[in-house]
Amino acid sequence: MTTIKGPAIFLAQFIGDEAPFNTLEGICKWAADLGYKGIQLPTIDPRFIDLEKAAQDKTYAQQLKATIQSYGLELTELSTHLQGQLVAVNPSFDDLFDAFAPKNLHGNPQARQQWAIQQMKYAVQASHNLGLKALATFSGAFLWPFIYPWPQRPTNLVETGFAALAKLWLPILDECEKYDVNLCYELHPGEDLHDGATFDLFLEQVNYHKRANILYDPSHFVLQCLDYLQFIDIYHERIKMFHVKDAEFTPSGRQGVYGGFQNWPSRAGRFRSVGDGQVDFKSIFTKLTQYDFQGWAVLEWECAFKHPEDGAKEGAPFIKDCIIRVTDKAFDNFAAVDTNDRLNKKLLGLS
Repeated sequence: MTTIKGPAIFLAQFIGDEAPFNTLEGICKWAADLGYKGIQLPTIDPRFIDLEKAAQDKTYAQQLKATIQSYGLELTELSTHLQGQLVAVNPSFDDLFDAFAPKNLHGNPQARQQWAIQQMKYAVQASHNLGLKALATFSGAFLWPFIYPWPQRPTNLVETGFAALAKLWLPILDECEKYDVNLCYELHPGEDLHDGATFDLFLEQVNYHKRANILYDPSHFVLQCLDYLQFIDIYHERIKMFHVKDAEFTPSGRQGVYGGFQNWPSRAGRFRSVGDGQVDFKSIFTKLTQYDFQGWAVLEWECAFKHPEDGAKEGAPFIKDCIIRVTDKAFDNFAAVDTNDRLNKKLLGLS
């Protein structure tokens, strides 16, 4: 077994236009002062990383890594959630998802998709240059508008959608194999890969590609009423990344999983700061340790109520308290009996 690394923090929800959140140096110092040991870095903001340059210039990549390490931090992984989202977009969402791409690509879904695919390949190469073994992303979605089968879905609609999704991702997964990087899909509502069943459909289409893996985030499973502990038992071999994010689900006589178009504070399912929701993190850390998870415990802060800086401040000690330092000996060694092959055979009644 391996002791999970951490605490680390995903920076996407904290990057902003005011100090210390507007520069890499400022946000690194802020995170380190809170007790974090690692940062997970989004790749969409050029103030923090020039993704293309990190992919093509090893010297730049090493300088970036050295800057982070100078604050006593490790770079845990890169995140390409927004670029991954744009690999596959149902036309219903074209206008909304244009916001994730450069302005010169707005209104041109095909060019936007090609940009996203190239961004993913840059991120794989950059991860390699930075010495990282895992990369976070979203799958994108062709099928999400058809999540509820009414009107009845046409025959083979789901199969056609997953075949198209796999065709787009297979070259990226092959790039991951070339550079020894695991691509970790965050299973998330709004994505075609949002639970175990959809991940299974995708795995079949990509021929169970060894680089198709999972970013485990229990908060999204709470909101789907999915057994997030059993999920680890089923998929532990594919779990290569871990977001520590909390949530609560409190259905009523007025609303349930779908939320009734309410805003986040008014929904039955809500994200909460760690420790304020319903996720059993002690059991999660135990299971991940049991299955020898070798990655980082990374805080992803999202909450409908609490201030983000308070959530970040509370997150580091919370994760530190959850991490299990694995034992190097059995608890009952004090009662051990010296044995040998002859005694063992005698005890078993063997000659």
